[in-house]
Amino acid sequence: MTGIDLARPTRVLAIGAHPDDVEFGCGATLTKWSAAGAHCEMLVLTDGSKGTWDPDADTTALVAQREREQQVAAATLGVAAVHFGRVVDGELEATRAGQREVCRVIRSVRPDVVLGHDPWKQYRLHPDHHAAGRLVIDGIIAARDAHFFPDTGERHRPAALLLFEAQEVDHVETVDDDALRTKLDALLAHRSQWRSTMGIDPDTDASSQRETFEQRVTDALVEVPGDASRRGEPFKLLADL
Repeated sequence: MTGIDLARPTRVLAIGAHPDDVEFGCGATLTKWSAAGAHCEMLVLTDGSKGTWDPDADTTALVAQREREQQVAAATLGVAAVHFGRVVDGELEATRAGQREVCRVIRSVRPDVVLGHDPWKQYRLHPDHHAAGRLVIDGIIAARDAHFFPDTGERHRPAALLLFEAQEVDHVETVDDDALRTKLDALLAHRSQWRSTMGIDPDTDASSQRETFEQRVTDALVEVPGDASRRGEPFKLLADL
């Protein structure tokens, strides 16, 4: 049984391991909700410092560039604010300190809906994605209980968690062509990732490579059950938090 479209939330927090992860996982959904009046914020847990294939890259400059790109991408989606955890890329772990930070941001933003990586996804290679998903779960548990990290604000329990990159999809957020186009524009704002992540050579006339990448993102949408004319972003929904 697959659910379709939550009621438009009032406040939303999307949590990703790296700059651009949220855009890949739920960019069109955030666009849809922000355009409908939801207040959306984002937490990026790592600094993105390993997001290059150049062994001679200045990683300090790369971190600064990726934060700038993330701010542009978030604004493109209609996201009001970005929080940066700045853990070294590739070294994210589900620690108490990380749980505390996610708890703190949840209590600050006070979202109705949280979105994040599925920590139970099989055969995923990047350890940061596993850790980020675990921290979302751990942070929600902490945020709802006043005895966890009482100095981080008043407790808060979100109404729903949507997991992207889901092992088991049971929910679809429908998106239209405008929301998809905005998601693509936000992803392309991460120009530092064109070569390594998107297969686009920024030093050439890359129109065909961009088209191939955009088609890959479009193909990741799923048909809405019972209505093949509509598409959406797929999730696992947890509503008993």
